[in-house]
Amino acid sequence: MKKLINKIGVLSLTIALVVAATSCKSIQNANNAQKGGVIGATGGAILGAIIGNNVGKGGNGELGAVIGGVVGGGAGVLIGNKMDKQAQQIEEEIPGAQVERVDEGIVVTFDETSGVYFDTEKYNINAASQATLNKLIGVFKEYPDTNILVVGHTDSAGAAEYNMTLSKNRANAVTSYLKANGISSGRLTTNWFGEEQPIADNSTAEGRAKNRRVNVAIVPNEKMIEDAKNEAGE
Repeated sequence: MKKLINKIGVLSLTIALVVAATSCKSIQNANNAQKGGVIGATGGAILGAIIGNNVGKGGNGELGAVIGGVVGGGAGVLIGNKMDKQAQQIEEEIPGAQVERVDEGIVVTFDETSGVYFDTEKYNINAASQATLNKLIGVFKEYPDTNILVVGHTDSAGAAEYNMTLSKNRANAVTSYLKANGISSGRLTTNWFGEEQPIADNSTAEGRAKNRRVNVAIVPNEKMIEDAKNEAGE
């Protein structure tokens, strides 16, 4: 069974509590919606899930601007409930993907073993990847009040400039596929980092496979936030 890792950016809690809150299956863990009222105001945890341990090393300004901060309060509870349901649905629809509930967002990581992958030095969306993306698109359409970030990465094999272009092309290929299949361009942001943001050791084959990845982050848009605040009376 897969794990849905619950990463929460709570500034005032101890490290031990944060560790205790991770590695829990989505259906069994303490509900993110209930935690919405006490979450601190930072979107850094989402960035961390997207780019590993390299938050703040540059190149992530666009992502930070789109992600924004955690809402918190009663509105955060309502948003958290919606995102919990969406994360669980993605996890059920796409068994191979790593799905993380982070703050009031969701981060889905695809590598070459989890449904959206690319042939060596290629960036076209192959048939297997199309099938996975079609499932993801179905979920996106059920939850229209969200923004979607697509972020491309590579391992360190080959020249850095080549890898940057490859990650750009792969991220753009995913974004283009989403657009072509009914996801509004206004919901989409694309970014890429080449080999600059590894999450695993590039000196091993296993590590390189993990670093060749595409992240999709799903965050509430302004309408969802405003609707939640109105419903919560905030």
